[in-house]
Amino acid sequence: MSARQRVTVEDIARACGLSRATVSLVLRSSPLVHPATRQRVEAEMKRQGYVYNRAAANLRRRVSNSVALVINDLSNPFFAEFATGVDEALGGKDYVTLLGCSNESPQRQLQVLNSLMEHHPAAIILSPAENTDARDIDRVVGGTPLLVFNRMLDHDSDGADHDFLGLDNRGGAMQATAHLIERGHRDIAFFGGHANSSSCQERRQGYHDALKKAGLRARNEWLIESAPTRVDACARSETLFAGKTKPTAAVCYNDAVALGLMLGLAHHGLRPGIDFAVTGFDDIPEAAMSMPELTTLSTDPRARGRQAAQLVLQRVEQATPVSPANIVPVRLVERASSSAPA
Repeated sequence: MSARQRVTVEDIARACGLSRATVSLVLRSSPLVHPATRQRVEAEMKRQGYVYNRAAANLRRRVSNSVALVINDLSNPFFAEFATGVDEALGGKDYVTLLGCSNESPQRQLQVLNSLMEHHPAAIILSPAENTDARDIDRVVGGTPLLVFNRMLDHDSDGADHDFLGLDNRGGAMQATAHLIERGHRDIAFFGGHANSSSCQERRQGYHDALKKAGLRARNEWLIESAPTRVDACARSETLFAGKTKPTAAVCYNDAVALGLMLGLAHHGLRPGIDFAVTGFDDIPEAAMSMPELTTLSTDPRARGRQAAQLVLQRVEQATPVSPANIVPVRLVERASSSAPA
């Protein structure tokens, strides 16, 4: 059929003896349409071969059935699970996910966001790259509903016009450190992450809280930075033992770091969970299958993805105001990697 012969909304309305507005409500799945009327319109669209041009409709109505999701590190299984949860929740509401990755680069992040904004997404979910400036994000997204996940934005104001979903980073790291202390460890390092990251700062603070409560102190040489990846954590593992006094355990920034550290320990002839205790943070699926199984903080990343999607859809569909920050509790899962000192 040529463009001149394409079936229009007016054709369907005329055939059904209805107004154009009623047919448009059927196309938007509005609950205002009587089921019998909806059935009649849908049957006529099928008979005439009508194809709904959603993109054109979105431009006319200035809305979209898509939500942009920008992740800082898709190679991390935590964020792969998070993205899956977002897509599950959006798909259940007939939205599609526009996915981008910044690879921890604020400059790349702005390029990705600028490109995604050309599709007029209904909302944006952003897991920001380290050192992301809130002012840059505001300039790109404008008034589009925005949810920031886990990391805070630099130069963000208290009245920022976006939702925030985070993890109890401080409380989680405090649980992990207290668990190692209860097992008998006194020389405990904090390993991994970058000190200028808000999530790393919060987890380090929880580590300090637990040590202080137990009357212990942290040594500066045991606060070791690494990229939050398995490869860099493995490469940095030897720095744990560079000083005269050596730790017997480490609270790791996340599971990827913990798994990398356990590989590094093995390379140095140490048996994780026997010669040296390790805890992670996230409880990615691999944590329960590692050798030894990893003690970690359960955050249920797929559920957090679903939660993020539900929060932004509330803003879009119900025009709700920005909600207070949502901080999700985490739970310690004890496994074999956090044994007592040898």
